[in-house]
Amino acid sequence: MTISYPPAGPADDVSYEPWEGEEEALAAAAAAGRRAAAWIRSLPTGPAPSPVGSWLREDLPESIERATSCLDPQDCDRMDPGGVMVDGTGGLDAETRSKLVFVPCAVQDAPWLTPDQQIQVVAVASLVTGAARLLAEDPGTAITTGELSRMWALVDHAIA
Repeated sequence: MTISYPPAGPADDVSYEPWEGEEEALAAAAAAGRRAAAWIRSLPTGPAPSPVGSWLREDLPESIERATSCLDPQDCDRMDPGGVMVDGTGGLDAETRSKLVFVPCAVQDAPWLTPDQQIQVVAVASLVTGAARLLAEDPGTAITTGELSRMWALVDHAIA
């Protein structure tokens, strides 16, 4: 876990020095999210329009793309000026996080997907959520040691 002590004053006064390889790591995240979203959109649809079918076809892929394109190493766990621990989100907003956490419950209501497809969808959502948590807990290590890029390799394996 990274604990940073920001200087007193407005948040705009805090300078940020990007990690070595950060730009490439975030670009790889966005690309992996686009691939995963395209794969989810390519899955079979249910026999009739259903809320879960629409959610899988539209909301989930959009959430995955949004999550992977909005990852933010600056949104990490930290100590506020008053000494209170603040949990970072790695850049995920509450709505996106909520949609990704809902996946294991939703796929059971998609019987037109094979069990393999269902677990692949769960794996993708879990990996994207995990990548954001990884960035929130220790962005420097996640980026500079390749941990984040290994998450995208796992996403690619899940959708293969």
